[in-house]
Amino acid sequence: MTRQETLRHEFVEHIPEELEEGVLYVSITYATAAHKCACGCGREVITPFTPTDWKMTFDGETMSLAPSIGNWNFECQSHYWIRRGRVRWAPRWSREEIDRGRARDKARKRYREHDADERLMPDMIAPSRKPSLLARLVAKLRR
Repeated sequence: MTRQETLRHEFVEHIPEELEEGVLYVSITYATAAHKCACGCGREVITPFTPTDWKMTFDGETMSLAPSIGNWNFECQSHYWIRRGRVRWAPRWSREEIDRGRARDKARKRYREHDADERLMPDMIAPSRKPSLLARLVAKLRR
């Protein structure tokens, strides 16, 4: 079990079935990155790039991911950032901190979904107009 201090990036279309230690695989096609947990436990870490998950920054030489990676479902419960190809270790979180972080993430995702709904179907929120048939169907399906 070797703790990683650096991760070299490799751009791929598809994430390989077997991940190599110390490599951050980045698929632009599928907006996802994957690597083996930096603590050395061997578990695979998947980080999707979405407005409510992770963001990737490539400066032409190194890769960064934000926010931090908290492997709360793994036995190791490792917590770290990947900044400019280096692993920056974070303090271990308590169960209460993990629960608060998960609640924050869940609320952010709900907010983003609601925001997207308003942009996609403005007639559903306009109080002065009757919703379209499509908007009424979508609302009914969500119940």
